[in-house]
Amino acid sequence: MHSLHVDLGERSYPILIGSGLMADPAHFQQCIRGKQVLVVTNETIAPLYLDTLCDALQGFSRVDVVQLPDGEAFKTLDTVNRIFDTLLEKRHDRGTTIVALGGGVVGDMSGFAAACYQRGVDFVQVPTTLLSQVDSSVGGKTGVNHPLGKNMIGAFYQPQLVLIDIDTLNTLPDRELSAGIAEVIKYGMICDPAFFQWLEQNMDKLLARDPEALAYAVERSCADKAAVVAEDERESGRRAILNFGHTFGHAIEAVQGYGNWLHGEAVATGMVMAAELSRLRGWISEHDVARLRALLEKAALPQQSPEDMTVDDYLAAMSVDKKVKNGKLRLILLRGLGDARISDDTPKDQLIEVLRACGAR
Repeated sequence: MHSLHVDLGERSYPILIGSGLMADPAHFQQCIRGKQVLVVTNETIAPLYLDTLCDALQGFSRVDVVQLPDGEAFKTLDTVNRIFDTLLEKRHDRGTTIVALGGGVVGDMSGFAAACYQRGVDFVQVPTTLLSQVDSSVGGKTGVNHPLGKNMIGAFYQPQLVLIDIDTLNTLPDRELSAGIAEVIKYGMICDPAFFQWLEQNMDKLLARDPEALAYAVERSCADKAAVVAEDERESGRRAILNFGHTFGHAIEAVQGYGNWLHGEAVATGMVMAAELSRLRGWISEHDVARLRALLEKAALPQQSPEDMTVDDYLAAMSVDKKVKNGKLRLILLRGLGDARISDDTPKDQLIEVLRACGAR
């Protein structure tokens, strides 16, 4: 087992990474303070891992369960209300702990419910997809989607523990594994060029689900994210670099309908757009862009816009992105491989040129 620490003062917490961790009650006993637990999962994950988790928890807590429908399309306030309904029906008090068992959608909604229920109760992340293990489970971003924008309703609310059981990746569909790899690649692009080089050399092992390679990629990604979050918990500055490719990617998800493109697939295309824009501005080389494209191709990730999306679709969706500030669209661009910066002065003609070059009509 490997352990990392997210350093946020009194809101600090550990990230545990290893094989078979979910079945060990000791990991949960250290962070669950009350006698009530609500496990939030979905209909896909429950048959695979719910019994294992409940067995680990029932020795010291009363465990209730709510199963949600699976998919980004259900990341809504209506679905979060099902969590609140169960908490109230089962008479959970302020000492309860919500345990999120699933991917990023389950984790984001569980964390948001925990932030709101009785004005804040403890929660634990047990992420079961690569994307949630390396991204959404770490850092305390919680929330839901709105038809006009992704993750526009939410809260910063840190978990008590992130427990990453690598064994859950054995049941992950190939497409979702690739989607998670997109976020892994992101860390190499924005702050860790040595990791990017490691990914170039070890992508075949990741795709083959080599356990040592997966564990290393998860640990390195979490360490990179934890360092950024510790520096800027509420995204007032540097933490924004974690959104590299996301402004374009969120536009794709919103216009295509949540869930039709997986988050990692949309981010992969968004990273290409951001990299091409960085190149057009003279900040990175064609060779750097080519390295990104080659790695995404190896991971079977898309690089072109959906065929039916127009430039106007992108501009409209991006105008309501969370990263718009004082009426200016802020993009995360690269000043070099591993050197991401916030930019709010992108010429509109260059933005349109890149969108069209990447397939937008």
